[in-house]
Amino acid sequence: MAAKEDLYAKVTPRRQRQNRPSTVKHGSTLDVLLSMGFPKTRALKALVSTGGKNVQAACDWLFSHVDDPFLDDPLPREYVLYLRPSGPLLQQLSHFWQQSRLSCGKNKAHNIFPHITLCQFFMCADGKVEALCDALQSTVAKWKGRIPMPLPLELYTSSTFIGLFVEEQVAEVLKSFAADFATEAAAKADVHVEPHRKQLHVTLAYHFQTSHLPVLEKLAKNVDVSSGCDWLSVLFSRDIRFANHETLQVMYPYVPQNDDELELVTGDFIFMSPVEQSTASEGWVYGTSLGTGLSGLLPENYVNRADESDTWVVHGSHSILNCASPSNSGSTVGGLLFDGQLNDSLLDSLVDSPSLTGLCPPIQVSRPASQSSLSKMRLFVCRHGERMDVVFGKHWVTQCFDSKGRYIRSNLNMPPSLPARSGGHRDYDKDCPITVFGSTQARLVGEALLDSHTKIDFVYCSPSLRCVQTAQHILQGLQQEGKTKIRVEPGLFEWTKWVSGTCLPTWIPPADLATANLSVDTTYRPHIPISKLTVSESYDTYISRSFQVTREILAENKNLGNTVLIVAHASSLEACTRQIQGLSPQNSKDFVQVVRKIPYLGFCACEEMGETGVWQLVDPPILPLTHGPNHSFNWREMLMQD
Repeated sequence: MAAKEDLYAKVTPRRQRQNRPSTVKHGSTLDVLLSMGFPKTRALKALVSTGGKNVQAACDWLFSHVDDPFLDDPLPREYVLYLRPSGPLLQQLSHFWQQSRLSCGKNKAHNIFPHITLCQFFMCADGKVEALCDALQSTVAKWKGRIPMPLPLELYTSSTFIGLFVEEQVAEVLKSFAADFATEAAAKADVHVEPHRKQLHVTLAYHFQTSHLPVLEKLAKNVDVSSGCDWLSVLFSRDIRFANHETLQVMYPYVPQNDDELELVTGDFIFMSPVEQSTASEGWVYGTSLGTGLSGLLPENYVNRADESDTWVVHGSHSILNCASPSNSGSTVGGLLFDGQLNDSLLDSLVDSPSLTGLCPPIQVSRPASQSSLSKMRLFVCRHGERMDVVFGKHWVTQCFDSKGRYIRSNLNMPPSLPARSGGHRDYDKDCPITVFGSTQARLVGEALLDSHTKIDFVYCSPSLRCVQTAQHILQGLQQEGKTKIRVEPGLFEWTKWVSGTCLPTWIPPADLATANLSVDTTYRPHIPISKLTVSESYDTYISRSFQVTREILAENKNLGNTVLIVAHASSLEACTRQIQGLSPQNSKDFVQVVRKIPYLGFCACEEMGETGVWQLVDPPILPLTHGPNHSFNWREMLMQD
């Protein structure tokens, strides 16, 4: 069996679409399940995975997941509070969804129904879900009649984003409502909820082709924002183990022909992770069934692309207009009641992005006087290449320098020469170079960028020699060596807690790097000088430093060029991109787990969302680079036999 973290992506609770109460009240239901002999952890998991519907639904879930490898896994679900429109306004928005999809194809906004984000995603233990739902019900009752209706919405468009923004004064009222829910949730369910602090809005379209803007903008202007609407505060949950998976829907039944194949039932959903597809041959995919939690191979032409939203569970839906749960006269979708009918295309769109902090990105709009004519800015963040001390051990300096400090190459993967250091060769102990293969890795990345017709306008890198050398070889591959100078920025150095000893490395000054024929900008003045770095800084300090320097780098190059490349450390891919997306930092434990999985020359890309000032991760313009280590080879030891 694979490691636990790998298996987390192999199961998710089943979604129910029948009628159910608006809040989870499963005390008596839990007792019934326990009396039937189900363990408490399994019974609770079944209840929250079906929205606390009833005993039958929970039993069905348990029986269908009897072979689920994560049936007893204690990992809790993830929750979020949204404000959803209903009635005439929903019909208007539904029409916009249909027409925009027919006219321009699917964009990111089609992955989720219209909503206003009230809080960020948060975790809640299965045994606390009932109390969490009570917290929402109490908050809604407290706010009865206090939220102005109808909500004043204003259309905003840019080259990559279209949305309806809540007028500021009313938005503050909604934020107070969310803050009260956070307080209630902490008191009743012992969970931490972070209210949404950015500008409140309904996303209509984003991540669409520039050529589609006129059509989408025209359709958006036809939405009558003054239409009648009852807004519903809705509590959703999802299984975070599938956050980075693609969702597929089964169109035809399939009976397995081999042991490694998955049985398909029409209407079921399949979760597919791109990293797991190496085991699948052409025309097949490897995925996990929503209905059973089992994984296996399946024919690709038996499934269609779907939306992650079909795996979400509703735990509470309350009108903020009359503060009563909707009556049974409305339509019912996944346990959530609506006034009027909900279009099928919306029913199949409940998720916007696999990020842990929310499907509708927290957008902070900066409204310019005029639209910029420049192309959108891009940020690339790349880890350095293979490092000497990892390949040849931490004592490589002792082995490669003689008593006079002269460098002696003893392996083809060692560089032919090394830059001189004013402090002597012992400074290489904490500031190692990259290997020959590390240089090759970097040039491959540069050549791939060149083939993709990507031009780098500005290059920033950590002061570590391995990062400067990597940036140099990327520029060589791009055929921009000498044309684009490397700006050495100490603020991009990795978390100093990871530096051994009681002092920071002694880095080669930019002037000496230039003397060593590295294309370094000797006139550049860093945003965070070396003197501001401290040994063993806290995690919060490192994250804040990375965010600050990234934000300042982007700001200083605004309107001067479209593409910025940062070459730094494995941790930089997360630390330099997460907060510019408007997301909160991860805790240090989760952060370390992400960093451990980033290989040499790991590469990610971000784009600015039009004029919003918020960025989002996008597909890089190049393919990933996969490689692995090999053992040292000594022909005498291995081939000469006694």
